[in-house]
Amino acid sequence: MTNDPFGTILAGDRDTLQRAWDQMQRQPVDWDLSETAPVAPHARQRTIAQSVSVSGPGTFLGKATSTLTFEPTELEGWWFERMDLHDCLPVRVSIRNVWTTGEIVSNIVLRSGPPQNYVRMVEHIIALKVGTRIDNVLIRCTSGDPPLFKRGSLDLVEAFDRAGEVEVNRPVQYWTVKERVTVGLPNGSFLVFDPDNGSCALVVDCAIDFSSAIGQQRIKFPLNPEHFRHGAAARTNAPHSRMIWAKTIGQIFADVRNLGYNKENVLVHGRRRYINEPRLIHEGKSLEAVWHRAVLDLFAAVALLEEGRFVGGITSYRAGHFLDCYAMRLLYKKGLLKPIG
Repeated sequence: MTNDPFGTILAGDRDTLQRAWDQMQRQPVDWDLSETAPVAPHARQRTIAQSVSVSGPGTFLGKATSTLTFEPTELEGWWFERMDLHDCLPVRVSIRNVWTTGEIVSNIVLRSGPPQNYVRMVEHIIALKVGTRIDNVLIRCTSGDPPLFKRGSLDLVEAFDRAGEVEVNRPVQYWTVKERVTVGLPNGSFLVFDPDNGSCALVVDCAIDFSSAIGQQRIKFPLNPEHFRHGAAARTNAPHSRMIWAKTIGQIFADVRNLGYNKENVLVHGRRRYINEPRLIHEGKSLEAVWHRAVLDLFAAVALLEEGRFVGGITSYRAGHFLDCYAMRLLYKKGLLKPIG
């Protein structure tokens, strides 16, 4: 492996990237789980054994209830079907169907066919495509606005536990990058993708740096069920100023008028302290924000690989949904993904 930390730069200025890389390397690792065992690869595709439903307040529906029903399927991959749109086809979880990553509220929105056939805030759902062994599932939703839960996506993980799993007579295809590649933005955020080293595992080095109580957080870990379940409990986060704005001036904007964020389902942070109680404490420090970033945001972008599962290494520094999806598009557009085996 080359000593160049970036390999082929698909987007971003090398000098900006180098400064950002040096900043990341100076940032201490709060929890290094590198020596723990990664998940063992499975050879045959799986779907769930039985249907299971989960309900909660819609993210953009205020107090209205939204329901997700996960069903076994003969289709390959993960699919959303809007039950309120009877003439629309299911939307495949794929980078090809990403409509937007949000402007006022950052989130991944999938859309296929007519403009009304969309599902937004899907990241906390589709991350399970990476973190569980379920390769194929049909997700029926009562609207384009899925629920927002008080425990991150742990409710969904537990729903999959109840549903069980069955093998499908199709092989699992694993993919990796052909070479080390980097995608960066002018603000210094970047993603580095490394080829699989022969272990057929997904290994993550994720760092965030907020100018608030969240501050700097960094974790290293291989994907396995224990690490994914731990991170799946992490809530999304929002600055206290944005919460105040959403409840006042933000009421004039349709995107936030009925935003279901509250102090139970969102980690609210001020400049010097958390407004509500942070979770996922390790050695006296909350790592909830970085676990959410790695497991429920970054893995959501990895889930947009429609043909199988990604393995290799990913280094993420101060990244977000826009950069995640931009990087996945470039990997496809530049033909930098290759199957293993």
